[in-house]
Amino acid sequence: MNLPEKPGSYQFRDHEGTIIYVGKAKNLKARVSSYFHKEVDRFKTKVLVSKIWDISYTVVNTEEDALLLENALIKKYNPRYNVLLKDGKTYPSICMTKEYLPRIFKTRTINKKWGQYFGPYSHIGNMYAMLDVIKKVYKPRTCRFPITKEGIEEGKYRPCLEYHIHNCGAPCIGKQSYEDYQTNMNQAREILKGHTREVQKLLFDEMLKAAEELRFEDAQILKLRYAALDNFAAKSEVVSYTINNVDVFSITSDDKNAYINYIHVENGQINQSFTFEYKKKLNETDEELLQLGIIEMRERFQSEAKEIILPDGIDIELKDVVITHPVRGDKNHLLELSEMNGKQYKFDRLKQAEKLNPEQKQTRLMKELQDALKLPKLPYQIECFDNSNISGTDAVAGCVVFKAMKPSKKDYRKYNIKTVVGPDDYASMQEVVRRRYTRMIEEGTPLPDLIITDGGVGQMHVVREVVVDELGLHIPIAGLAKDDRHRTNELLYGWPAQTIGIDVKSELFKVLTQIQDEVHRYAISFHRDKRSKHALHSELDDIRGIGPKTKELLIKKLKTVKQIKQADLQTLTSILGESKGTITYQHFHPDKAEKGE
Repeated sequence: MNLPEKPGSYQFRDHEGTIIYVGKAKNLKARVSSYFHKEVDRFKTKVLVSKIWDISYTVVNTEEDALLLENALIKKYNPRYNVLLKDGKTYPSICMTKEYLPRIFKTRTINKKWGQYFGPYSHIGNMYAMLDVIKKVYKPRTCRFPITKEGIEEGKYRPCLEYHIHNCGAPCIGKQSYEDYQTNMNQAREILKGHTREVQKLLFDEMLKAAEELRFEDAQILKLRYAALDNFAAKSEVVSYTINNVDVFSITSDDKNAYINYIHVENGQINQSFTFEYKKKLNETDEELLQLGIIEMRERFQSEAKEIILPDGIDIELKDVVITHPVRGDKNHLLELSEMNGKQYKFDRLKQAEKLNPEQKQTRLMKELQDALKLPKLPYQIECFDNSNISGTDAVAGCVVFKAMKPSKKDYRKYNIKTVVGPDDYASMQEVVRRRYTRMIEEGTPLPDLIITDGGVGQMHVVREVVVDELGLHIPIAGLAKDDRHRTNELLYGWPAQTIGIDVKSELFKVLTQIQDEVHRYAISFHRDKRSKHALHSELDDIRGIGPKTKELLIKKLKTVKQIKQADLQTLTSILGESKGTITYQHFHPDKAEKGE
C-alpha cells in the first residue's frame, strides 16, 4: 500500500465516496495496512473493511496534530464506524451576561452571544454553593430589565424589593456606582474561573489599605467578604490549593460503552466536572478512546492546563503539556475522585436503562451469578429448600422457585415429612429433594439450573448425595451460610465447597438472601398452619357422621364440649334429631350403647 510512514489522519470511504471511518496514526502505512491483514479476526473490523472502496489521508508533523485533526474530522463528517459521543443529559452552567449591568444565573441553554458561561456543573450542589457565595458577597442584580446607561441617567427605573432587603445595591438608580458594580462582577468572574484564593488576597490587601486610611466601615465590609470567601474556599477545595490549573481524566469501560470523566482543578478547587459516554463501534481500546476524550474536552471547555493527570498505562503526548501518572498524594486523590465519578455515572446510566427495561437487570444479575460460579449456562431457574419442625413434630419442608431472579409462586411446593422420625434436618432434606426431582424426572418437567441450600457445607453434601450420586443429575449446587449472629455472610459452591467472592452489599447478594428469606418464610408459614390445625382440634372432630354445621349447632346450644358430653340422649335428639342425636350420644357413652340404653 503506497502510504507514507509519517504521522497523520486517514479516512475510509465507501462506494459512494462517503467517509465511513476516520483514524489517526504515528505511522500511516503501518496502521492502515493492519486493517487488511488476514489475522484480523474481529467481526466489526471485518465489516468495516468489506465496505472500504477508497482511502484518503492527511500527513501532519506530530502525533498530537494527528489527534487534533482526527477529532475535527469526526465532528465534521460524523462517520458511521467511529465512536459516538453521548452526553447523557444536559448539565446546568452559570452565565454572566454581557449587559451594561451584568446578571449571574444558572442555565441549561448555551448561547455565547448573550454572555460568558462557566461549567457545566455535574454536581448541582457545587453550582448552588458558587451562586450563593457570589450573591452574598457581590449582590448582582436579579431583575431582567434591559437597563442602560441612558435610562439610569434619565431616572427611568425604580428600586425593587431586592434593594430594600439588602440583596442588591440598586445600581439602576445610581445608589451603587457603575464602577463599583463592575469591580464586583470582575471579582465574581474570577471566582467562577476558580481563582478564589487570588480574589481573597486582593480583598485582604484592600481591607488593610482601608484600615490604614481610617475607612473602618469599608474595612468591615471587606472583612466580611473575605471571611465568606475563605469559608467557601475551605469547603470547596478537595486538595491543596498549590495544585493549580490541572486537568484530570479517567476512563471506565465495558464491551459496548466507555465513560470518560473530566475534572479541571484551579487552586485546589474543582470548578469543572463532566462525564460523557462513547458508544464503541470497533472494540476501541481505553487508550484510543481517552486520547479522543482529552482532545474533545479540552476543546469544549477551552482548557489551557499545562498538566494532565492520567491513569497509569495511558500514554499521550501534547505540546507544552506535562502528563502525570500519580501513585500517591493529592494528585492521586484527584485521579481516584475522577474514577469514582466515572463509575457512578456508568452505574446511574445502567439504572436508568434497567428502569426502562427490567429484563435487562434480571439478565445482568443472572450473568453475574453465572460468571461468579462459572456455570455452563444462565441460572434462569433457581430452586431453594428449607425444613421446619419443633422437636421433630409436624416436620415440613418448602421449596421456592425463582425464574429470571423473580419468585415464581405458582411453582412453590410444600412437603410433609413422611419417612423421618425425630428432628433430623439432613434426612428430611434428602427425602424432600429425592421426592422433588424423582417426580420431575417422571413427569418430564424442566430441571432447575441451580439448587441453593439454606445452610452450609453439610446441607450441600446431603443434597449432592441425592441429586448427583442417587439420581445421576448434573445440577449445580450452592449453599448460603450464616455467621455467628445468624446473618447470611457467604456463598458456597463447588466440591469441596469453597467461598465465592461476592460483595455482601452487592445487588446480586441481596437477591440471593431474598431467595433464602423467601424459602424460610414459606416453610415456617406452612409449619405454623399445620400446628394451628392441631391446636384447634376438638373432640367433636372425632365423631364420625357429624359435620361442621352440626358441631356449630351443638356449641351454640350447649356452649362447651363438657356439657355436650354430659347431655342425655333426649337433650341431644331434641337439638339434632333422632339420628344425629343418637350418634353423638353413643360416641361419648359407648358402654351404654353396648347395653342398649
